[in-house]
Amino acid sequence: MNPYANREEGICSSEKWQGSGAFKMGQLYDRTDIYDLFDNEDKYQAIRKHWEKLLEGKGIHSFLDVSIGTGSLTLPMAELGVSLYGSDLSEEMLKRCVQKAEERKLSVRVRQSDFRQLSANFQETFDCVGSTGNSLPYVSNEDVMGVLEQMDALVKTGGYLYFDMRNWDKILRERNRFYLYNPVFLENARVNLIQVWDYHEDASMSFHLLYTFEQEGKIVQKEKFEEHYIPIRRELLLKKLGQLGYQDIQVCCHPAYFEDVDIEKADWYCVIAQKR
Repeated sequence: MNPYANREEGICSSEKWQGSGAFKMGQLYDRTDIYDLFDNEDKYQAIRKHWEKLLEGKGIHSFLDVSIGTGSLTLPMAELGVSLYGSDLSEEMLKRCVQKAEERKLSVRVRQSDFRQLSANFQETFDCVGSTGNSLPYVSNEDVMGVLEQMDALVKTGGYLYFDMRNWDKILRERNRFYLYNPVFLENARVNLIQVWDYHEDASMSFHLLYTFEQEGKIVQKEKFEEHYIPIRRELLLKKLGQLGYQDIQVCCHPAYFEDVDIEKADWYCVIAQKR
């Protein structure tokens, strides 16, 4: 279940969608205007509620998100009294993250870094170190194990390690090809998003993202992007946390307040575990 795919309204006043309707290929992470299209206040408040539920009673006062992107899944935490830090490989995403924080009068400190090279870019430690937004499966399963080790090195004793991602066990079990989002409505356009998933023989996957922009019932612009993932089983991630010495490992749906949803049926999930 993806609660953010069922929002009927979105707000994005700065974008201009006039154009020839030409088909364009590009890197989504260089297009923060597109990346944030499905953000709105309802989603922001849902994410804030997620963190309120997840952080309750844990004494987390500092949080490093090693894949913060534009901050959509982390910035609401800054309203809860948490000192927020972030890193990302994309400079454009970090610029947008800082801009969004400033718009809400929030504080976030960011640093450009590949999450496979955290040890070269961070020396300080944090109450919690996390990876949000299904970012870990961008790299190989072997690399993910190394990323978790580097994240662990930045967690204070008694602190927490966190990640959230798509439910790859469900994806590989059901092998669906299409993932649809409800449209968002801008001031002068309707935006539709569909993902088409390809399963490859090397166990990787390609996600094809097609955005169409409608005005007066006609498609006036199309944007297509492609993302490549290496699915990772939840069992492998939990085993690694155990090897690193983590305890009280919580596996929840994402957002965490969806307590009545079967984790096996959820589209997204999150894990938070405490360091001994």
